[in-house]
Amino acid sequence: MAMAFKMATTGMWVTEECKSSFMEMKWKKVHRYIVFKIDERSRLVTVDKVGGPGENYDDLAASLPNDDCRYAVFDFDFVTVDNCRKSKIFFIAWSPTASRIRAKMLYATSKDGLRRALDGISYEVQATDPTEMGFDVIQDRAK
Repeated sequence: MAMAFKMATTGMWVTEECKSSFMEMKWKKVHRYIVFKIDERSRLVTVDKVGGPGENYDDLAASLPNDDCRYAVFDFDFVTVDNCRKSKIFFIAWSPTASRIRAKMLYATSKDGLRRALDGISYEVQATDPTEMGFDVIQDRAK
């Protein structure tokens, strides 16, 4: 537990693996996305899945469960109208309607603490079904 960052509001801890995986995605571009989950027993936010650099947004969307909450970060690369390559990191709070009320409350109250631990997030998307976090939503927000 010495290598974790405590989120003051909920008593949850963000593991060092979460922060190091995020920094690898941000600076080294070795991950396209990272999915995080909360382990209610240990009160830790941990890495659930990591998407390789060859994976895309559809792979991220497919990796989110239909009946449980998750957090995710996605590194979105795009070209501006001025023909400049850019990259923006999106934070996605996934809380499907089929998930338990307790899980929804836990993820909602822990979200800000995780965001503070992950420095460099450009945009946030909150979604309860896939249409609220479609690729078109990501593209529109990045412009």
